[in-house]
Amino acid sequence: MKPVVFAGPSVHGLAGDLFDSLDVFPPAARGDILRAVGQGRRVIGLIDGYFNSTPSVWHKEILFALQEGCRVYGAASMGALRAAECFPFGMVGVGAIFADYQAGRRQSDADVAVSHAPAELGYRPLTLALVDAEATLSAALKGGFIVESAHDALLKAATGLHFSTRTWVRVLSETGLSEAESAHFLKCLPEFEQSLKRQDAQKLLTNLKENIEIETHDGQDSWKIQNTLFLKSLEKEVLGR
Repeated sequence: MKPVVFAGPSVHGLAGDLFDSLDVFPPAARGDILRAVGQGRRVIGLIDGYFNSTPSVWHKEILFALQEGCRVYGAASMGALRAAECFPFGMVGVGAIFADYQAGRRQSDADVAVSHAPAELGYRPLTLALVDAEATLSAALKGGFIVESAHDALLKAATGLHFSTRTWVRVLSETGLSEAESAHFLKCLPEFEQSLKRQDAQKLLTNLKENIEIETHDGQDSWKIQNTLFLKSLEKEVLGR
């Protein structure tokens, strides 16, 4: 059975051949990892996942999958968050965003959150993740497109906005740059724009496609999942047992 990957806005714009030999499902919600295990999936990739209005993937689902012998990879967005939290139990994290969460350099879940279009429009991101704003501003500074004071002002504005309203137009407006300065930034943006989320998602897809072995935490066999009433209830709901 093919590896399955749950993905949405983080993979928008990536080349289609990256998905060859993979089954691509929408962003994961509560029960989807458990359902994948019930379908017999042995390799699971988690990139994007729902939150807020839709219940998120449970950590216990991932632990259940690991205990069943599945390899579970995470990167870029919800996948990076869950991988940082479940790494001690054998989940495999991929990419810079996972590494930052796992090392404690990044703490807020909201740093990777975006609003996005529905499935019919390919989950196109409608807002800007803070991790991508930071990477883009760093590249702009290094490339000489902005000076340090402008970088700091733009980063402060981006950090202060809720993920659901963060766009470059809104960031520039909050910063108070002149109309000419804002227009110049937006004109040059394609030359330095970065998406860490897309880069990390691409690494995970490549790993799954090429079946790259990644070192896992050696404590995978030192624990046993507690089959709580909540997990039993979810198993009955999703797997019918």
